[in-house]
Amino acid sequence: MVTKTILIVDDEPRTRQGLQRTLESWNNGEYTILTAESGEDVLRISEERKIHILLSDIRMPEMTGLQLLKTLKEKQVSPVVIMISAYSEFEYAQEALRLGVVNYLLKPIGKKKLLEAVEEAVKIMEKQVRAGMIERVVDQKIVDASNKMDSTRDTIRKAISYIDEHLQEDFTLKDVAGHVHLNPSYFSVLFKEQVNLNFSEYVTRRRIQRAKELVVSTSLPINEIAEEVGYKTAKYFIKIFKEIEGMTPSAYRKTGNERAF
Repeated sequence: MVTKTILIVDDEPRTRQGLQRTLESWNNGEYTILTAESGEDVLRISEERKIHILLSDIRMPEMTGLQLLKTLKEKQVSPVVIMISAYSEFEYAQEALRLGVVNYLLKPIGKKKLLEAVEEAVKIMEKQVRAGMIERVVDQKIVDASNKMDSTRDTIRKAISYIDEHLQEDFTLKDVAGHVHLNPSYFSVLFKEQVNLNFSEYVTRRRIQRAKELVVSTSLPINEIAEEVGYKTAKYFIKIFKEIEGMTPSAYRKTGNERAF
């Protein structure tokens, strides 16, 4: 199992060791709890592995916690951050919030408050991972079609609902036209006019979008995902997936896992 990383940075050995011990006793094996004594150490670690949650002292020599956060942002490294400090100075808290810090703990930190803050950070991290997955699997052409739904004829909305609900099944343009009581030729023209995609392209893109959701959010074998989205053979599914995404479903899953962890 790939573990996520919680990193504690504090220039006081006693503080970082105490925080680490508390988190190690709380940890259920999902996290690797690391420590660092300076912002420079954090930057080095961030180049070697993804940091999911960062607990950072605000006052450290050479690079403060706030300077560290700014540098991480510049490097597009974005852990969920809990700031810790021996000072309750308001301007520090204000600046920390502007930089996206989700919690601000004052030393000495009680075990209960620490664990509450970390558990809240875990929830935020999980939401970010889910949001990143959703953003990644979205097909902009499908989004554009969905955004037009309010101004689309009821028959086409009904057709799209039918398509979305029957992706696993083998259906044709004629089947869907019959479902909405339209002549197939007229339905084909109307669909393209209303959706800005022809019928077959919409169905293909919608199936591949659903496939991407399954690839990144489940461990289902590729052949089962092919069946789930209406392809009779995995070989043909992989061919279509690669034409649209530029990589095979397996490669897509691997890149998704690398981004998540």
